[in-house]
This record gives sequence, structure tokens and C-alpha cells, in this order.
Amino acid sequence: MTNRRSFLTGAALIGAGMVSRAGAASLPEAPLQPAAATAVPPPPPTGRHFNPVVTLNGWSLPWRMKDNVKEFHLVAEPVVREIAPGMFANLWGYNGQTPGPTIEVVEGDRVRIFVTNKLPENTSVHWHGQILPNGMDGVSGVTQPAIPPGKTFVYEFVAKHAGTFMYHPHADEMAQMAMGMMGFWVTHPKDPALHAVDRDFVFLLSAYDIDPGSYTPKINTMLDFNLWTFNSRAFPAIDPMVVRKGDRVRIRAGNLTMTNHPIHLHGHTFEVTGTDGGWVRPAARWPEVTTDIAVGQMRAVEFIADNPGDWAFHCHKSHHTMNAMGHDVPTMIGVDHRGVAEKINKLVPGYMVMGEKGGSMGGMQMPIPENTLPMMTGTGQYGEIEMGGMFTLLKVRENQARGDYSDPGWYKHPQGSVAREWTGELPPPSSAPNVPVTKAAAPLNVKRNAPHRH
Repeated sequence: MTNRRSFLTGAALIGAGMVSRAGAASLPEAPLQPAAATAVPPPPPTGRHFNPVVTLNGWSLPWRMKDNVKEFHLVAEPVVREIAPGMFANLWGYNGQTPGPTIEVVEGDRVRIFVTNKLPENTSVHWHGQILPNGMDGVSGVTQPAIPPGKTFVYEFVAKHAGTFMYHPHADEMAQMAMGMMGFWVTHPKDPALHAVDRDFVFLLSAYDIDPGSYTPKINTMLDFNLWTFNSRAFPAIDPMVVRKGDRVRIRAGNLTMTNHPIHLHGHTFEVTGTDGGWVRPAARWPEVTTDIAVGQMRAVEFIADNPGDWAFHCHKSHHTMNAMGHDVPTMIGVDHRGVAEKINKLVPGYMVMGEKGGSMGGMQMPIPENTLPMMTGTGQYGEIEMGGMFTLLKVRENQARGDYSDPGWYKHPQGSVAREWTGELPPPSSAPNVPVTKAAAPLNVKRNAPHRH
């Protein structure tokens, strides 16, 4: 098990002699955000106006204006991320968190990003989806030298196109992205009224393989991940998306995992309105309730929140809505192993029979290793939710004030509108209707071709 304190202390030592005092004075501030709460950004204090996005369990990176250039400072460094209460992970990210802070600019802005490397190895930053000069593309060894530990590089380009983008390394990708190095980028239109919505949420999909009781991901895993996350958080620690009834809502998601994710919304239909390649023309859109986001892709969906309630929003791959999955557990449904359990109990007092009636763990209080999440968790107003991983709620409320993202609590259903137990009489069972039986056709008597005779 990796010690988290020594993990971060080592990172601090790596960056101790990062730049000279004169160099440091010329750099914009590099703010840190270790907390995992959703931070709603204020309107932009400088530069052109835009409607800021809301990063789920994240934040937007402040900037400074210098000679009409928007300057940001990213610090690539080891971080400790709280995946959910009771579980922390030693990851890599930017400015104290993974994913890193969202970068928000306006179409046509000249942008300058300082990147300081506090990792124990070389890195770079690729600005995924941006159309920019080749030397700013961030591919180590191809378009630039890699950024060595303790050094600061600067990227500068014009954000030419409005849209939904992300940033991530193109240096030792398998390790660095598996450790959580990624961030969101939004370029807003010049005209704030163009593509305008009332609420605009963003997050990245990520996956980790962290053994029960340990803190650091196994970076060589290809498929068998056991933690599936929105912005490196697993349910029930993913904040809800809170909206006002009648709001036009946009949700933007990017996928940097090793598989696709069919993202599904309950209670509403939406349209895919944007990708990392640009906005989808209105004539090319169609209604959906699920959109599949492939590896390396981004999707923006929009809908009118016209149906009040607490609506599930999740990946539709069932194992992606569970935590700490085990891939070698046999299926025990229908197997009576009480006799075996009696024998095991003599050796292991307190052993519980599990799985013969399904995988439900509602109400079970099982000891688990330190720093490990239960597979299914979360409690709603009607009991256990039994979900984990890539799952959260869209909370639509009549009286939610505009700009208010605070959790309104559980939805108060109108009387008589909740599914309930039926206690009346049941109709008697009926036999299946008479269906005429069709006789099977007689098999064809196929003769082999007789030998040809002359």
C-alpha cells in the first residue's frame, strides 16, 4: 500500500527548484483545488463575456489578462483524489485535482498556457480537438521536446473554433492517463446568445483498476477496471445535476477510458448537438435517450427539463454502475450451499452465504478492506439505491432559482404518483389461448446425384 503522505512529499521535492525567482514572478498564479465539490464559477472578471459551464465535482481555472492575451498556469503533479467517502486514490492530475480544472475561453481569444511539470517523469499537453499551429499540438518527440521534471513550458495559440474539447498528455500516455491526467476545455462562441442554454454541465469519463485495500491504480490494465467514474468520482459521491423546470440544459462529456460508454438519461429525450469536431447542424439531429461515447470522443447533448423529479443519469453498461468489481467471482444463483456454509462457519465465524438469490447486498454490513468501496451503495428516500460507478441524478424542480445549483433534497411526488404494492384481488390465471398446431413439413427426400452414365 502506498503511503499518501510520502507520495505528495516526494512530489513537492521534485518541483522545489522549478523556476528562478524572476521566472516565477512572470508566471500567472497556479491556483490549487484539492476539494471534490462542484464549484460554480462566477461570470468572467476580465476578457469577453461568456456563460460559464459547471464542472461536475470540479472547477474552472482562473486566468489573467496580459497584453490582451488570456494566460493560464497548469501544474502537472501527483494528487490525492477522494473517489468517494472512505476511499482515496494516489493519482496524477493538474493543480491539485484530477481531472484538472476546466479551461474556458472565447472563440478568437489568444491563449497562453504555462505548464509546469512536477511529475517524476517527462510530460506534455495535447489540446484535443483544437485547430492550432503544429508546434503547439503537444506530442512529445514529434511537435516538441517533452517537458522534463521541474521545468515549465509555454503553449500559445488562438482558440479558433467554439466547441467542446479536452486536454491530456501525449507522453507516456498509458501511465499518465491511467493515473488521471486529463482536463476539460470549452471554447465559447463570440456571441453569448449563440448556442445559449440555461445550464451547461461538463465532465470526463475515467476508469481505474485499484486493488481493494490499496491506493494506486494498476496502470497496465487493459480491460478489467474495477472503478468507473465521472470526473474521477464514483456514486454516491458524484454530485447531482440540479436544474429548474423549463431550463434548456446541455451536458458535455468526454471519454478517456479504454472502452465506449452508452450514457442514458431517464425521464427526458435529448439531441446530440455537438462533438469535439464542432456543432451538429439542427437538420442532422434526432431524438435519443442514450448516446454512445467512444474512446477519445466528446458529446454535447441538449434537452428541455420539462419533467420534474429525480432522474437517473448513468452509463448503461451494468458493470459500470458498480464499484470494486471482481472478475473471477462465480455465479451462485440457484445453488444451495448452506451445507458448505455450515462447515466454513466452523472455520470462519460470521461467514455469510452470498449470491444464491442474486447479487443484491441491500442491508448487508460486511467488513471490507481499508480504502475500499462497497460494490453497490447509496440510499434514497425509498431505501438502498444499489448503484455505484458512473451514476448520478438529474434533479428537476419547479421552484429552483436560476443560477442555484444547491441540492434541493429528494423529490416530493404528487399523491398517488408513486408505484406501490397491490393488495387487492388478483385475476385468476388463464390458460393460453388455443393456437392451431401446424404439422412440421416432411423432410425432403433428397437423392444424391447418380453417377453419370454414357
